Amino acid sequence: MNLTPRSSTSDASCEHIPALCVSRVPIFNHLPSEVLAVVAGKAAMRTYERGQFIHRAGDPSDKLFIVHKGKIKVYRLSDTGKEQLVRILTSGDFAGEMALFSSADHDAYAETMQSSEVCTIYRADLRELLLQYPDISLHVLAELSRRLATSEKQTAAIATASINARLAQYLADLAEQESAVNFSLPMSRRHLASFLGTTPETVSRRLGEFEEAGWILQTGQRKITILDLDALLLVE
Repeated sequence: MNLTPRSSTSDASCEHIPALCVSRVPIFNHLPSEVLAVVAGKAAMRTYERGQFIHRAGDPSDKLFIVHKGKIKVYRLSDTGKEQLVRILTSGDFAGEMALFSSADHDAYAETMQSSEVCTIYRADLRELLLQYPDISLHVLAELSRRLATSEKQTAAIATASINARLAQYLADLAEQESAVNFSLPMSRRHLASFLGTTPETVSRRLGEFEEAGWILQTGQRKITILDLDALLLVE
C-alpha cells in the first residue's frame, strides 16, 4: 500500500483550499475573515488516495488535520487485530487537536476511505495562534468536552447495553442530528458494527427485527425511516 501523500495536481487551483478548510472548522469558524486568513496561512493542503494513512498508531502527534473533502475513518486495533471504529471524519471535521497539549504519539489510525483533501497545521503554529487569539482556546476546550462525552457514552454503551439498545440509540441519535426521521446511515454496516462493538451480521439481523416490529423502514443498505421513535428509545 502506498502511504506517501501526493501534492495536488494544480497548486494554483488549490490556493483557496486552506482558507475553505479553516472556515468550516468549529474551533476557527467564529473568527473574523482577517483572522481566518492568518490561520489559513499556517495550513498546508495535501491529497490522499483511498487506503492511505494520515497517521498510524505510534506516529508523533504533532499537527492538527482538517478534512476539506473526502472521508477518513479513525480506529484502534485490539491485541488480536480487531478494528474498533472511533469515528468517521467528513468535510469540515478535524482531529489531532491533542497535539496542542502534548507531544504524545497517536493511539489510533486515521485511514482514508476515499480520495481526500486534508489541511494540516503544525503544533508550533497552533500554539502561536492560541497566543495571538485566545478565544480559539475556548472553542478547542468545548470541542474536547463534546468528544469526551461522546466517547464516554460509546464506551459505557458497549460495556453495559445490549446490542439492541446500542443500535436503537444510535438510530435515535442520528434522527436527532439530522432533525428528520428519514436519513442515510453515514457508514457501511461493517463500519457500523465496528463502531457498536458487534458483527455486520448482527447489525443486519437487528435492523431486520426492528423493521418487522414496525419501528423502522429500510430502503436499500443505508436508507432508514424511523416509524416509531418512542419504541426505539425503550429498547433494552
